[in-house]
Amino acid sequence: MRKIALLFFFTTLCFAQQPTISLDKLWNDDYNPKRLESIRSMRNGTQYTILETKNNSQIAIVRYDYGKPNQGYVIFSSKDHSEINSFSDYFFSKNEQKIILETASDQIYRRSKQAIYWIYDLKTKDLKKVTEAKIQEPLFSPDSNKVAYVYRRNLFVKEIKSQNVIQITFDGDYKTINGITDWVYEEEFGFVRAFDWSPDSSELVYMRFDESNVPIFSMDIYGKDLYQFPYQFRYPKAGEKNSEITLYRFTLETRKKAKISFKGERPYYIPRIKYLDSANDLIIQTLNRHQNDLKLWRWNSKENIMHLLLEEKSETYVSIHDNLKFLKDESFLWTSEKDGFNHIYHFDKNGSLINQITKGDWEVTALYNFNYGSKEIYYQSVEGSSTERGLYAIKLSGKGKRTLQPTKGTNGATFSKGGMYYIHSYSDEKTPPNYTLFETENNIALYSVLKNKDLSKNLEAFGFSDKEFSKIDINGESLNMWTIKPANFDASKQYPLLMFQYSGPGSQQVANRWGDQRTLWHKSLANQGYIIVCIDGIGTGFKGTVFKKATYLNLVKYEALDQITAAKQLAKLPYVDASRIGIWGWSFGGHMAAHCLVTGSDIFSFGIAVAPVTNWRFYDTIYTERFMRTPQENPLGYDLNSPLNYADQLKGKFLIIHGSGDDNVHVQNTMRMVEELIQADKQFEWMIYPDKNHGIYGGNTRKHLYSKMTNFILENL
Repeated sequence: MRKIALLFFFTTLCFAQQPTISLDKLWNDDYNPKRLESIRSMRNGTQYTILETKNNSQIAIVRYDYGKPNQGYVIFSSKDHSEINSFSDYFFSKNEQKIILETASDQIYRRSKQAIYWIYDLKTKDLKKVTEAKIQEPLFSPDSNKVAYVYRRNLFVKEIKSQNVIQITFDGDYKTINGITDWVYEEEFGFVRAFDWSPDSSELVYMRFDESNVPIFSMDIYGKDLYQFPYQFRYPKAGEKNSEITLYRFTLETRKKAKISFKGERPYYIPRIKYLDSANDLIIQTLNRHQNDLKLWRWNSKENIMHLLLEEKSETYVSIHDNLKFLKDESFLWTSEKDGFNHIYHFDKNGSLINQITKGDWEVTALYNFNYGSKEIYYQSVEGSSTERGLYAIKLSGKGKRTLQPTKGTNGATFSKGGMYYIHSYSDEKTPPNYTLFETENNIALYSVLKNKDLSKNLEAFGFSDKEFSKIDINGESLNMWTIKPANFDASKQYPLLMFQYSGPGSQQVANRWGDQRTLWHKSLANQGYIIVCIDGIGTGFKGTVFKKATYLNLVKYEALDQITAAKQLAKLPYVDASRIGIWGWSFGGHMAAHCLVTGSDIFSFGIAVAPVTNWRFYDTIYTERFMRTPQENPLGYDLNSPLNYADQLKGKFLIIHGSGDDNVHVQNTMRMVEELIQADKQFEWMIYPDKNHGIYGGNTRKHLYSKMTNFILENL
C-alpha cells in the first residue's frame, strides 16, 4: 500500500505541470462539439431545416435556403406554444405541410422509445396530440391525411381531420408484437418501425412477431422501493428459438388483412421492408438463420405477385445494409461485397446486373444520392486510406469519376433533394466537426455553416498530444494503430502502456476523425504518464472481406492473438515499461480485455473489462450466429474462446464492471466470470452499477465509472 501511495505521489508530482481534464465537465458535455441537429432536406431541393436551441431552452425548427444559408426562418418554436416546453425530434408529412413533434420521450431499449407526439399544421397553425397516451413510431400516410402508430404492441391509424381512430390489430400482448420489432431485431438489424404505407395511402404492410417460443430473460430492478421487482423480456440467446415472423397487408377500405407469401418458402428473418415511393411495390429483404443467403424481393400489392430481384450467398455471412436506391426507371443501386470489397452495383428493374459502378481494393462506406441532371452518384469511400473518408461523384456508367472531398480526415455529406447542394461535414484528429455548404456541380464552397473554434481554443489549455497514426506488422498483417503519448514525452524514459480496443467484426476504432469524451480521457491519462495505444486487429472493418471475415466461427481467438502479439512487440520499444502493459475495452472490447488478460498473462499485467461478454453462448441469436453459427453446430468455437475457461491463468490486476440492468450484455456474463475467478482463488476488483444498462450512464454514473477506472489505472499500472 505504501508503494502505491509513493508511486501515485511521484506520478502526480512529475506531471503536475500538465493540467488534467475535469471528469465533472467531461461528462457534463462541456467538451462536446456543436453539431447540426436533425437536418432535413426539403422536397424542393433548395431548402433544408435543422433543429436549433435558442436561449438555452427554446427549441425551434429553422428553415434555410441553400442559396442564403445565413437567413433562417423559424417554422416552429417551443416558445410560441405553451403546450410544448421542448421537443426532441420532428418529421414532415410528404407534402411538408404537417409536422410530427416528439415530446416527453422515454427510452425503452437502444433504439426504441415511446413518447407523446403532436401534429402541427403549418397552414392552419393548429397543434394537436396524436393521442393522449405515449405511443411508438408514428408515421404520416403519403397523402398526409392519416397517421399510423403502435400502442401497446398493436397497430392503429388515426384520420387527422375527423380524429377517427382505426385499430388494425388486437392480439398484441406479452408474446405477440405488431408493427414494431422484437428486442433482437431492434438491436441487431437496427430498426424499430416494422410497418409502411402504400404510396396511395390505401394500405399498410406490417410485420407480426410471435414470441411464444422465445425464452424469457429476467433481471431484477432494484429501484428505491422496499422490494425489487423482476423485469422480464424475451431474449433469444445463441441457438435458442427466435420469433416467428409473418408479413401482413391491411386494406383500410375493407378493414381486412391478408398474409403476404413468398412463393412457397417461409423467410426466417425479414430485416428490411419498404414501399417504393412511386409504385405499389414493396421491397423486402429476407435472410436464412445462418445469414449467408440474402434475398431481395419485389412484391406488387395490386397483382399480389412476388418477384425475386436478386440473391446473395456466402460461405460465411452476408451483411445487412441500407444502401439500396431505386431510380425513376425502376432500376436500382445496391452495394455488395461479392468481389471482396464493398462496391456499388446497378441492376435493372428485374434484378439483372447492368454494371459494377465502383471497383478497387477499397470500400464504399456510404451511398448518398443520385443526381438525375448530371447522372452522378454521390458516395463516401476509403479509397485513399482505410482510416479516412473521402467524398466522390461518379457517373451511372462507372465513368467520369471526380473527387468532391479528398480522402483526408473524415468527410461526410447531407445532399439536397436532387443533389444540387450538399452540406459537407469534416473532422480529423485535430479538428472538431465543421460544416460547410457546397454547390455540387462545380464543387464550390458557398458558406461556412458551423465551426467549433471555441472548443478547439478551450482544449488548447490542456496541452494534449495528438494521436499518432501508424501501422504495426504482426501475424502476417499490417494493422492500423494510433498512439497517444504524454505531452512532455521523453524517449529516454520508460512509460506504462495501456491498450484500448473494441475489435468486433467490421468495426473500426483507428480512424482519423474527431474523438469523443473517451478520447479526451485517454489524452488526459497520457498526460499523467501513460502511453495509450489502439490497434484494429484482424476481423475489423474497411479492409476487405478476407480480412474482416477471417475470424468466422472463432470470435476473439485471432483478435486476441493480435493484441497479445502487438503488446509483445511494443514491449520491445525502449520507452515502454514491459512490466506495466495493460488492456481495456467495453462490450466486445470487454470480452477481449478479459480474454487477453488471462490468455496473455505473460505480457499483460493489468486489465479492465466493462460490460463484457464472457461466453458467446450468453449473447443473442442474430449477432452471435452471424459470426459463430449456433453452439450446437460450433461448440468448440464458443468454449475455447471464452475467458471463463482460463480464469485460473489470471496473474495481473483485474477490474470488471457491469450494469445490473444491462438488457444487451446481461450481467450474467460478469457473474459467471466472477464465480470462475473465485473458484480459481484469484483476487480481482469489480463494480456493479444498479439498474444501469449497457451504456452505464445516468446522473453521476459516467463520472463515477471513469473516476473508478482512472484510480484503478493510477494505482495498478
